[in-house]
Amino acid sequence: MSASVEEIALPLEPGEQKWRSVRLADCCSIVSGGTPKSSEASYWNGDILWATPKDLTELDSKYISSTPRTITESGYAKSSANMLPAQSVLFSSRAPIGHVAINTVPMCTNQGFKSLVPDPNQIVPDYLYYWLRANKAQLQALGNGATFKEVSKTVISKVEIPLPPIEEQRRIAAILDKSDALRAKRREAIAKLDQLLQSVFLEMFGSPRDSSYPLASLDELCTKITDGSHITPTYVIDGVPFLRVTDIQSSNIDWAKTKYVSAQEHQRLTKRSKPEVGDVLYSKNGTIGIPKLVDWEREFSIFVSLALLKPRHEKIRGGFLESFLATPFALREAKRHSKTGTVTNLHLTEIRKIRLPLPPLAAQDRYIALREAIQSHSRRLARAQLRLDELMASIQQRAFSGRL
Repeated sequence: MSASVEEIALPLEPGEQKWRSVRLADCCSIVSGGTPKSSEASYWNGDILWATPKDLTELDSKYISSTPRTITESGYAKSSANMLPAQSVLFSSRAPIGHVAINTVPMCTNQGFKSLVPDPNQIVPDYLYYWLRANKAQLQALGNGATFKEVSKTVISKVEIPLPPIEEQRRIAAILDKSDALRAKRREAIAKLDQLLQSVFLEMFGSPRDSSYPLASLDELCTKITDGSHITPTYVIDGVPFLRVTDIQSSNIDWAKTKYVSAQEHQRLTKRSKPEVGDVLYSKNGTIGIPKLVDWEREFSIFVSLALLKPRHEKIRGGFLESFLATPFALREAKRHSKTGTVTNLHLTEIRKIRLPLPPLAAQDRYIALREAIQSHSRRLARAQLRLDELMASIQQRAFSGRL
């Protein structure tokens, strides 16, 4: 069941400012979007910017000033798209709900938006942007629909927002800007460390095309290459973790969010493929080409979407193998050999054929020592990033309840 509009309001606490609460429809114009007929070439590649929810997912700031696709004047006239003036707040109302951005130049959107044009006498765009972002989960809960969730114009119109005086809104937005900038710098530093790790690998060993070291296939370098259960097991509330592709996409596995199977089911599944410390997991269905070194003692089972690579430790280190599989050229090879249908698949046969430079173990160990130093620094930055995220959430809560 979806949440009611009234649930979006934040609770008052002692000491809070008693700001007035205003419906979005009373402080903004709410504007829907539209899409010209895709088969009509004369409607596309014009001078009018046209945004989709996907465009907002790729932003690295709160502003949007260009779009990958554009439409012509005739496309605009023949669709239900509406022009948004600069300093509007784009809000994706479906697929997915809750992406937000401020446009710096006039543009229109597809129908996946319920964008907001603020009344400049009542609300500052930056304040509205941060309020919408802070309340993303509650706004998502307002979505309805069987095929996909969508927040309607009627629903978004009734959402209430605390509205302090204009100068107070600007002060709150400026504070949140500074906090967001710190978080962005931390993310950038982590990304640069990831790039550094790949550069170190390339500098030391080269790519399969130009390496001075002999090449060997994964089939030669592993005692076993298999995958996980081809049948979805029966999940239990508490048991042995059952990993899927989604579980290995971040630097650390969130064990609290994994699925679980019973101990008996785990024993049955691991008769075929039992992961051990030093092995490498490799995503092969859906999102392909993600490697993950098993560097923990905790037992787990895996789904068919993950391949299990057991390195010959007298030839190759698991950490070296993971780093190679994370390189852009390894990912290109994986994608080149994958089969695209309903779901993208990389078959075990193709994984076994992947070739990589094979330096002596001493050289691999030197690289792994450098890798550990870089990753240790990255982990420290990640912990700091988590603290900044928590601080941002706290600041937002205080800001929108009049306690900042």
